[in-house]
Amino acid sequence: MQTIDVAEALKALPKWRDPAGDRPAIQRDLKFADFNAAFGFMTRVALLADKVDHHPEWSNVYNRVEVLLTTHDAGGVTQRDLDMARFIDEAAAAMGGE
Repeated sequence: MQTIDVAEALKALPKWRDPAGDRPAIQRDLKFADFNAAFGFMTRVALLADKVDHHPEWSNVYNRVEVLLTTHDAGGVTQRDLDMARFIDEAAAAMGGE
């Protein structure tokens, strides 16, 4: 699987950022109305992630969800991450995430 330059990937994903860690990745921090909305969003993403066998690294505290995407076996960001990021953007918008 071919990796994609993070800066190039971010041009198409304006709500995402480079977490500037020791490995190439993209990250988005989301805020929802409450815990139930945040958890519902995570459930929606988890169902797709399991189906496509591509799982985000994420954390949740009350109404906030931090999502980091990278393809571990490719050693960076791939098309799988871009596809997941687009789905996350759509799911967040549909569920009131900002």
